[in-house]
Amino acid sequence: MKFNFNVPPYTGKEAEYIAQAVKNQKICGDGEFTKKCNEWIEEKTGTKKCLLTTSCTHATELAAMLLDIKPGDEVIMPSYTFVSTANAFVLRGAVPVFVDIRPDTMNMDEKLIEDAITDKTKAIAPVHYAGVSCEMDTIMDVAKRHNLYVVEDAAQGIMSSYKGRALGTFGEFGCFSFHETKNYSMGEGGALLIRDEAFVEKAEIIREKGTNRSQYYRGQIDKYRWVDFGSSYLPSDMNAAYLYAQLEVAEAINDARLAVWNRYYENLASLADKGRIELPVVPEGCVHNAHMFYIKTADMEERTALINFLKENDILSVFHYIPLHTAPAGQKFGRFHGEDRFTTRESERLLRLPMYYKLKPDDADYISGKVKEFYGSRQ
Repeated sequence: MKFNFNVPPYTGKEAEYIAQAVKNQKICGDGEFTKKCNEWIEEKTGTKKCLLTTSCTHATELAAMLLDIKPGDEVIMPSYTFVSTANAFVLRGAVPVFVDIRPDTMNMDEKLIEDAITDKTKAIAPVHYAGVSCEMDTIMDVAKRHNLYVVEDAAQGIMSSYKGRALGTFGEFGCFSFHETKNYSMGEGGALLIRDEAFVEKAEIIREKGTNRSQYYRGQIDKYRWVDFGSSYLPSDMNAAYLYAQLEVAEAINDARLAVWNRYYENLASLADKGRIELPVVPEGCVHNAHMFYIKTADMEERTALINFLKENDILSVFHYIPLHTAPAGQKFGRFHGEDRFTTRESERLLRLPMYYKLKPDDADYISGKVKEFYGSRQ
């Protein structure tokens, strides 16, 4: 393919920093580069504590453990999300309660959350789709009035904000992803953002296999012991070294992606004005990070035809999530509350165009031109 859907970000310093991590002879978790990444995220987002993890999935699992999610508890979330949002709570025996999405942002419809609350509801898990924030004022108000926890799935949301505040910092916990498809990558990796310092010590213990080793390394105790349940959620410092090379130039990467996103939007606005496609919506107060650029076609049949046409022209475009409530595991472990007015319908129309660091605005011109060519042939 001349234009792959995704190319992992690479700045040029990754190999140098990995070599430095090896030279430091500290390539396991919580080495120099892990600490640098944690500190960078804390400073950038204003969160009380950041703990780099092996994935966003594991960050969400950590959040579920810290909230003591138990069998029978219910967690409200969108069905239009990746399986990790639900799995983290299902592993604790909880029931995902899916609610419909807003068709404009593809985010959970905040107006439907309250009706889905029962005496078993323990938490709300909003997902910031495409790095565009959910309506967090409303969600946090509902959570406060019903004494519920909030775990933000901000896998796609680093560098995005809502009313001037970084995504991932509203709820008790926020979860970032640094998978190779994300704006900043360490191959596989993530981060847990902790709002309340009261959770920090236990988070460190769970992340360190149930030991108080973090306190030991800080010189707070003379030896570390097994003190609670836990697992190994520490990424290698070599992975963190790869990530830190990108965080150092995070603004430049963000600006480059936004330039491509804006070019797509400008080029395809004429098709949207004619009603041939729909373009992404970024509500007032939301600052996004150009994580993805998508369009909505008339229906699944048209989307499939466009994917095939673009593929014939060396452009790889893809659709996205299959709604969880329609999947076998979603039907087994969870339930959909209310009417599925938009989740399935909108998911069947959404098409993602190539978006990655070092894709150029000129490339967006070419890809947009092919999209317009497709619709020109279907007058």
